[in-house]
Amino acid sequence: MQYAGTMNDPMATLYRQESRRVFSTLVRLLGGFDIAEEALHDAFLAAAEQWPRQGVPANPVAWLVSTGRFKAIDKLRRQKRFVAWDEATEQTEAVADDSPGWEQLVDDAQAIEDDQLRLVFTCCHPGLSEEAQIALTLREVCGLATEAIASAFLVPTPTLAQRIVRAKAKIAAARIPYEVPGPADRPARLTSVLRVVYLVFNEGHAAQAERLAVEAIRLARLLHSLLPGPEVTGLLALLLLHHARHAARLDAQGDLVPLEAQDRGRWDTAAISEGCALAEAALRQRGFGAYAVQAAIAAVHGEAPSAEQTDWPQIVGLYDVLLRIEPGPVVALNRAVAVAMRDGPEAGLQLMEPLMPMLSGYPAAPAAAADLCRRAGRLDEARRHYLDAVALARHDAERRFLSRRLAELSA
Repeated sequence: MQYAGTMNDPMATLYRQESRRVFSTLVRLLGGFDIAEEALHDAFLAAAEQWPRQGVPANPVAWLVSTGRFKAIDKLRRQKRFVAWDEATEQTEAVADDSPGWEQLVDDAQAIEDDQLRLVFTCCHPGLSEEAQIALTLREVCGLATEAIASAFLVPTPTLAQRIVRAKAKIAAARIPYEVPGPADRPARLTSVLRVVYLVFNEGHAAQAERLAVEAIRLARLLHSLLPGPEVTGLLALLLLHHARHAARLDAQGDLVPLEAQDRGRWDTAAISEGCALAEAALRQRGFGAYAVQAAIAAVHGEAPSAEQTDWPQIVGLYDVLLRIEPGPVVALNRAVAVAMRDGPEAGLQLMEPLMPMLSGYPAAPAAAADLCRRAGRLDEARRHYLDAVALARHDAERRFLSRRLAELSA
């Protein structure tokens, strides 16, 4: 049974704000996802019953962790099947309810914050498939319902549920440690974590699923607060700058509005300011990478007063840097579009032509080629590319936009 309350219920607010922090510590103390989830809800139900009579404790998170843990251990002792995750968990089993050592443990704010980081690294472990990493992160770190995740990724709920079950089983069977990697392994593992956050945001951004985009930003903020570095800073900047345009990306009918036609008065100026400052900070740090450079490109767009005043030479220069850091056809395609905006559509099409066979299943490739052909007056080629783009489009708003452009050519 889960705690339920109205949006204005203080307990419901606390649940939205703190439940995943409590959950991450319970995972460490109890040794598994499912038992921690059950303990979490038992703790909130106990709080809903006791706090109105006894008052809210000075440290609600610590109280919830302590209550959830002891309720779970009592239940497990009755069932005679308590299994510890690690030595720290084994030690907590013998601690009494009034133990000062236990209070010190749950009052340690840094330990609880570290637990969130442990949970993120566990869910994004490279031993899991990318699909499993994304599903598990959204379910366990963000607390999204399985149905909501399945809907966002356009897969049946039972399929998504099985993906999560298999990921948990693999973590248990492979004894994947619930820990933050050591200094030697951290860079590679962090790359995996950042990619998951980036993919979650991209899916939310493309599908206009704002909840996913917001959760990705929340995860990026968490990583930035606990594990700052140039690429973490760059990723947070990139997500903020893209999400700042969210309100202007669709018109009143729910159709996609391209960047050059967006009402910039509807952009979130606070998010743009924060994103630009973070992008600049990321580029000042040694070891910056692809996310920092992408954030710098987004910052140039965000700071331009209008589409006509966009600094395309600077954007092309940044894509040159990005292509050296992360060579590949997708980056080269985006650079070709930037060159087209700087030098004209024919220049961009010349660069794009050898890339198209490598991007045959990538929806943005025929869409970009169609747009440049339209601008260059090569209308027959534009029609062919628009047809390919419509066939590959994954979201309704994108499909309607491309179909409308195709109809305009015919007219």
